[in-house]
Amino acid sequence: RVLAIRTPGTTPLEADATFLGSEALAPPHVANRADRNLLATLRGLRYGWRILAATGLPDLDAGILEVDRWRATLPDVATATDEELAAAAVDALPMLSRLFTVHLVITGGAGIGMDVLRQLCRRRLGDPSKALALLGGLGGVDSADPSFALWDLSRLVRSDPRLGALFDDGVPGLVERLAAATGTEAFLSAFGAFLARHGPRGPNEWEMACEVWGTDPSLPLAIIERMRHAGDDHDPNIRAAARGAEREVATSDVRRRIRSGDRWLFDRALRCAVLNTRGRERCKTLLVGAIHDGRLRMRELGRRLAVRTDDGRPDDLWYVTLDEFADYRRDPGAFARVVAERRAVRDRLLELEPPFTFDGVLPPVDTWRRRDAPAGPTVAVGSVLTGLAGCPGVVRGRARIVLDPSDPGDLGPGDVLVAPLTDPSWTPLFVPVEAVVVDVGGQMSHAVIVSRELGLPCIVAVTGATTSIPDGALVEVDGAAGTVTVVEGPDPTRS
Repeated sequence: RVLAIRTPGTTPLEADATFLGSEALAPPHVANRADRNLLATLRGLRYGWRILAATGLPDLDAGILEVDRWRATLPDVATATDEELAAAAVDALPMLSRLFTVHLVITGGAGIGMDVLRQLCRRRLGDPSKALALLGGLGGVDSADPSFALWDLSRLVRSDPRLGALFDDGVPGLVERLAAATGTEAFLSAFGAFLARHGPRGPNEWEMACEVWGTDPSLPLAIIERMRHAGDDHDPNIRAAARGAEREVATSDVRRRIRSGDRWLFDRALRCAVLNTRGRERCKTLLVGAIHDGRLRMRELGRRLAVRTDDGRPDDLWYVTLDEFADYRRDPGAFARVVAERRAVRDRLLELEPPFTFDGVLPPVDTWRRRDAPAGPTVAVGSVLTGLAGCPGVVRGRARIVLDPSDPGDLGPGDVLVAPLTDPSWTPLFVPVEAVVVDVGGQMSHAVIVSRELGLPCIVAVTGATTSIPDGALVEVDGAAGTVTVVEGPDPTRS
């Protein structure tokens, strides 16, 4: 927010919209005399010009080489010693920290480009939302890649009655049924290739302790199960191509309509936004891939240590601190009590919903809302909810509230996905639906970036959407205006 104040033409609210999507949740900025600093402003402007002038991302290129060198030194999971497994993960922490710094810098660069485009569209065209159309259907956006790959897998299932019958019996046990059945070899080969490439992705993919697609294949299979019901008109390749064509038309139109003296700035801002948007997603892919390499080795180590105690579990090692880790490896049984206590604390916290923001002091845990607390009343027909424009387009569909990407229910064509948040593990669910509405998120969130790639109307930061929009209600989503209108109540014929 202070950076926004020190940047001419930008406000704290716009910074919130770009990165946080927290306008309705975060406390207002409290002005301070130190907010405005001429020297800091001049330095910031110089930095911004340098970002706008860049034609490459050398720090990301160096990070890719560093991860490649590190990966070449990794021990084999099955044959490595305990200490080699531990070192593979622990010794990577400084590298991961450096790469995360690169990730944040690139994220800031994408925000700079987007902000300049928004300002130009506001000043010269009177409509800052025009900037959204300039970044759709870019191609080369890593976080969108799984959606295209899962679509191809869903076509295999849709075209093969034998595979369809296996999926008809539900996702639980599907991995085993596919392995035991005959005639599934082509699908299993393609699915194996998918996991080899995209296995590091999944819910909470930043966290080494969490399950991802590569450790729990039922997660992507649940997405394929929903995607197989979509007709070929939902092909993400067709949608992306159409959005790309629209982007080219919009770019030519905006560039023509702004003053000739501003076109050099427009060109630099657009190049900056595209370069850093792609780079941000590439950097995250790099990071989660390295984290997954550590995850696989820590899971093997956890399995080994668990059998050396009476009632150990493979995930016990996540409940000791880094300072305790060496002692735990020597005698895991000595930590049984502290592991049990910390596991119980985590289990209790999982039942609660932490505050989205806090101001200085974290509110006491006993004030946090329980996740299973009864939801409040839903909004009435005719109500209009507002959020941040993510991707333009106006569509109608039935609202489907999905709280877990591994359990999408009967989400499918004709529906509007309403989700609490999204990361890359959610985004393949965008393919079979008509639009996306998200409780929280900024205009740099994955929901927005992937929606722009797929040409899907999207609104983020619709506070309380998952609790206030009736499941099954007919809604109209206006992605450019950032509005969701409840047109009629749930269809009683569809549960």
